[in-house]
Amino acid sequence: MTKEHITAHRRGFDRGFTAIARQLDPDNPSRIGIGVWRLAGSERSVQHITCETAWLLMSGSVRVTVGQREFELSRESLFDESASCVHAPAGATIAFDASRDTEIMVFDCANLRPFEARVFTAKDVPNEPRGRGQVGDRALRYVRTIFDRSNSPDAVELVLGEVVTFPGGWSSYPPHHHPQPEIYHYRFTQPQGYGHAELGDNVVKVMEHDTIHIPAGLDHAQCAAPGYGMYYSWVIRHLPDQPYTIPDFTAEHAWTLQAGAPFWRPREMDHNE
Repeated sequence: MTKEHITAHRRGFDRGFTAIARQLDPDNPSRIGIGVWRLAGSERSVQHITCETAWLLMSGSVRVTVGQREFELSRESLFDESASCVHAPAGATIAFDASRDTEIMVFDCANLRPFEARVFTAKDVPNEPRGRGQVGDRALRYVRTIFDRSNSPDAVELVLGEVVTFPGGWSSYPPHHHPQPEIYHYRFTQPQGYGHAELGDNVVKVMEHDTIHIPAGLDHAQCAAPGYGMYYSWVIRHLPDQPYTIPDFTAEHAWTLQAGAPFWRPREMDHNE
């Protein structure tokens, strides 16, 4: 285990809010707070926001009130349904009314600049199959970018999304890096599921409810064990005068991005097709 790998929550999360990493933790280079909030059915909570915050629905059903607008959000499966999320600035007040047991990931940063609070439903977030046709579809995965610079004003500092890695496959591939630190939080199709996360030249075994910090500039790629689908939420914070846009792919592996690029396969596979 490395200091970047948080394994303390493998038994799950209690009702209420559990902090995984706080903005000002000395071992949190991203300066992004992340935690899990579990509400019981019929529970109501009114949140008065002191900094930029995003709430990502993991499971359950909740009515969200933003100003005079109400939204009904529901999610049964992280793997088969796209994301629903609330994103609000400092000074906003958001009400949550859970109609059944509900779990929400919470992300925040110290940004105080104003922007309009928004609600993204699953219909708003494309479930993009990325990696199709590359190296035999071994890195085919779903990528769901909820908000980034393409659909957010410059006042927003967070970038948030999800990835679903297919059983036995790879994601965040080819290995890539960017100047901004990042956080991944993992879930699996079965509680005993697992995968591996590259942190530069180090590799850690990630399991249900694990979280990793990815330092700035470090190459990272992921793989899931056969038989287990692997989900992770990912969050990045724009740096001053250096917003996150497109990552830099590790040069020696960038050829795998080319559709139809030749690579070795056992002869038996070619004979059977």
